[in-house]
Amino acid sequence: MRSTMLSALSPLDGRYATKVQELCGEFSEYGLIKARIEVEVRYFIALSNEPKVDLPKLSAKQQKALLSIIDRFTEAEAKEVKKIEKTTNHDVKAVEYYLKKKVQKISGLKKHIEYIHFGLTSEDVNNLAYGLMIHNALRESIRPNVRSAITDVKKLANQWKKVRLLSQTHGQSATPTTVGKELMVFVDRLERQAAQLNAFSMQGKFGGAVGNYASISIAYPNVRWESFGKKFIKSLGLDPLAHTTQSNPHDDLAELSHIMHRFNSIMLDLSRDMWLYISRGVFKQKVIAGEVGSSAMPHKVNPIDFENAEGNIGLSNALFSHFADKLPVSRLQRDLSDSTVQRNIGSAFGYHLIAVKSLRKGLSKISLDKARIKQELNDHCEVLAEPIQMILRRRGVVGAYEKLKALTRGEKVSKEDFMKFMQDQKFSKQEIKSVLSLLG
Repeated sequence: MRSTMLSALSPLDGRYATKVQELCGEFSEYGLIKARIEVEVRYFIALSNEPKVDLPKLSAKQQKALLSIIDRFTEAEAKEVKKIEKTTNHDVKAVEYYLKKKVQKISGLKKHIEYIHFGLTSEDVNNLAYGLMIHNALRESIRPNVRSAITDVKKLANQWKKVRLLSQTHGQSATPTTVGKELMVFVDRLERQAAQLNAFSMQGKFGGAVGNYASISIAYPNVRWESFGKKFIKSLGLDPLAHTTQSNPHDDLAELSHIMHRFNSIMLDLSRDMWLYISRGVFKQKVIAGEVGSSAMPHKVNPIDFENAEGNIGLSNALFSHFADKLPVSRLQRDLSDSTVQRNIGSAFGYHLIAVKSLRKGLSKISLDKARIKQELNDHCEVLAEPIQMILRRRGVVGAYEKLKALTRGEKVSKEDFMKFMQDQKFSKQEIKSVLSLLG
């Protein structure tokens, strides 16, 4: 079957393809190959700047021609790499052979093509490529969408900051709060995780087959390879690892996965609360012309955006949890079980991105039902028992809690009942006004 949105195995490439398109340039097979190309080309240029290596310093024209290989790398070029891989059965070696064909066409470089992938192992290329991919995705897509989601919640919090709302603890009516404060709880939590996401950076490993520069040091014993590697990794915007085995230990990916998991979990908490507020009638949803809420019940306007966010958060967190548990563990100096797992990083971010966009869409469609909120407060006047009790305790009234418990527990108490109780307890007009203000 020809690959189309309708025949895609994953909904990320099918139903939700348009929602995650911005990630495809980084996390697709094309994106991975291009990132490998960039690492190899920039490494070749870095080698040419090392005076003790027998690779002449590149001219400005040669360097421009090399960098154009990155800039002009298209899906058609990626297909050429995949053709080579059919023979090599090795993805990074296919990149090396592809580049040798390209570089030998650049004037003066044909006799130097063996310096492509010189002294490297595949993991030197792969871990740096993933670092570039993730940094690009964070910068161009993930962080901006995270900021937009937080801004949306904060905007609603400011809009409704003074609107009184009946609380529920343990599913039971509780002391009134405000809509704005409840939303700001999520803003604060999300901003904390966003700050950690902004500060995060990927690490980079460089050092050959077992991370000790052994073979390359034999070829060029007078080069300070550890300093060279550190400088090269920094030039890619990554944090150098001092000591590694053949592979990057992936602690960076575990850290990122934990940040993303926490951010997702907070969004999940918000999505479920919004669902519950809608079910209570606190929020109304916009009716969109032509939309259908139920195939059988014409009246339905379902909170599908919040439900969609919840479902995709679950998928995203399942993957991020697996990354955090699995990727930092590798047998001795190297095993390859991380390779196939890392290829799913784009899926974890894809489900996260769908969730963010669904949450934002849901938030854009809600409005307050102020009449319903007011009615709900008036129907549960028993929640005034706590502030009345506090005033009595401040006065030193013995058994204040017990007096309110006798009046309210399991009873339906009206505003008038509380008015009479407060008057009997000699509450001032201001005290009565302050208590009743909790009902809006």
